[in-house]
Amino acid sequence: MAKYELLNNIDHKDIKIIGKRSSEYGDDVMYAMTFPFEFRDIQSCYPIFFQKDSETGRFYAIALFGFEAKENLFLDENGWDASYIPLMVKRQPFLIGFQETQGQAEAERKRVVTIDMESPRVSHSEGDNIFLEHGGRTDFLDKTTAVLETVHNGHEHNIGFIDALLEFDLLESFTLEITLDDGSNNQLLGYYTINEDKVRALNGDALGKLNSVDYLQPIYMIIASHSRMAALVGKKNAQL
Repeated sequence: MAKYELLNNIDHKDIKIIGKRSSEYGDDVMYAMTFPFEFRDIQSCYPIFFQKDSETGRFYAIALFGFEAKENLFLDENGWDASYIPLMVKRQPFLIGFQETQGQAEAERKRVVTIDMESPRVSHSEGDNIFLEHGGRTDFLDKTTAVLETVHNGHEHNIGFIDALLEFDLLESFTLEITLDDGSNNQLLGYYTINEDKVRALNGDALGKLNSVDYLQPIYMIIASHSRMAALVGKKNAQL
């Protein structure tokens, strides 16, 4: 279970972060959340679909790595075999947290960096240093903080993107059945995708509205990403 702590240069001065990619360090995941601003890079490697949060009912985009729980077909003995790793994977074991601070009139929420001390990436003997010897920030921490800030902005951007997809009724549920070379079947259930027919039917005003807020390109990136399903099936067959 995750144990997040507010990152500081006293309690965590000797902490290092292991950057290797393997199931040993938690990379054996079937999918990861992704955001519209990284769809161009994601679609070159992974299929993009959507899931619905069972608690909030909100949709979110995911990059698919495998067909069953704890299956990442991009992992091999050399690490993560892809040209791009999603930011929600790269940011681990860090997360943006919020801290209440007392402003002039009322309490304010301040963004802070937290670290999961239960993550297998946390080490005292190997990996990248978080802090310098005398407490300063390392380049590694600066880069990590930039990733976290980008992820935070991605969550905000995703809300508007999903609302636009729902406004134009562009999401649809689907079931995908895959027959592998050994005759076994794999199913993807509970996922959503873009309805291409409805995208093609959008009028000029709708296309202009989507394009004006930079939502049109991500839609086409999602559609383009579906061509990566064949490569994903190929990786699955290669492991049989």
